Amino acid sequence: MLDSLQAKTALQKLFRRTPVVELRALYQALQTRSRMSVFRRMKEVGYLSSYTHTCRFYTLRSIPEFDAFGLWHYRDVGFSRAGTLKASVVDLVDSSSAGRTPRELHEILRVRVNNALLDLARACKIRRESSSEERSLYVSVDGERACEQLARRLDVSASEGRPPSDLVIEVLLELLDAATVDATPAEVARRLVARGVGATAAQVRQVFERYKLGRKKGVRSPRSRR
Repeated sequence: MLDSLQAKTALQKLFRRTPVVELRALYQALQTRSRMSVFRRMKEVGYLSSYTHTCRFYTLRSIPEFDAFGLWHYRDVGFSRAGTLKASVVDLVDSSSAGRTPRELHEILRVRVNNALLDLARACKIRRESSSEERSLYVSVDGERACEQLARRLDVSASEGRPPSDLVIEVLLELLDAATVDATPAEVARRLVARGVGATAAQVRQVFERYKLGRKKGVRSPRSRR
């Protein structure tokens, strides 16, 4: 096993030849078969594991030039500033102004994300809702942020004659409360007026109808799920 200085020199030489390597190349460069020793030396210089290919590829932290999504690809191997695939999904969902669909995440990350999405939703790291097209939409676990994302998604997909975005957000905020998940448009309108938000039952009904909210299809509070 090389000492710390020798290992640093050997790793720099290795990664100058190729920016991404597998574990066997690290064993050879560091002259050891100890996995623990390899990662101790890699930690000293700073490294990243790929979020693709079951994390079996490695690069130095100084090498990637991350894109706007915090991702860097070398051929078909992907690395993320966030680290793992799941951490990357959470970051992409939280940072999006309108949430993310599975297809969008697949296109950005270039890998299948269905299992990661299910695990993250079950762990309450992200929330699963439905867009106006009845497709899955993943949003932040923060209630207010989720409302903004869903309203933005609905706003983008809606046609002319849509309700004002600020009213959509207020209605969604009311529906996030477990006590009002099954509320009627009239009940929601009364609650909004009580909070000083000018809204009629007809306006709220327009939001319900356009975005298919209300019983069974409304925005669900985490407390209402089992």
